[in-house]
Amino acid sequence: MNTAFWILQGLLGLAFLAAGIMKATQPLENLSTRMDWVKQVPAGLVRFIGIAEVLGAIGLIVPAVTGIASILTPIAASALAVVMLLAAGFHYNRKEYNRIAPSAVLFVLTVVVAVGRFAIRPF
Repeated sequence: MNTAFWILQGLLGLAFLAAGIMKATQPLENLSTRMDWVKQVPAGLVRFIGIAEVLGAIGLIVPAVTGIASILTPIAASALAVVMLLAAGFHYNRKEYNRIAPSAVLFVLTVVVAVGRFAIRPF
């Protein structure tokens, strides 16, 4: 079970790191060609989401690997679950139904890590 959680943490960490770096660093004009919503929200919000995703990705891996404050790993997973829940709601309100599924899947996976690392197989 521990190995499954590690694999899931690694994959989620990579996914959130890639998405976060893109949102935090790419010019908004480039992002808006792939993500329509970028044009309609403040630039600071796009950057904030990106930074939150990067920090969440780091939180999924680094505390667990180093053994320093490893409680931060399930907390990071919980925080990312909230971000994904908000993302799904955002896309629902915008009637972007095709964009809800990826957020919902990431929500479920981050909840699995959070519950797993809080209760099933904590560090």
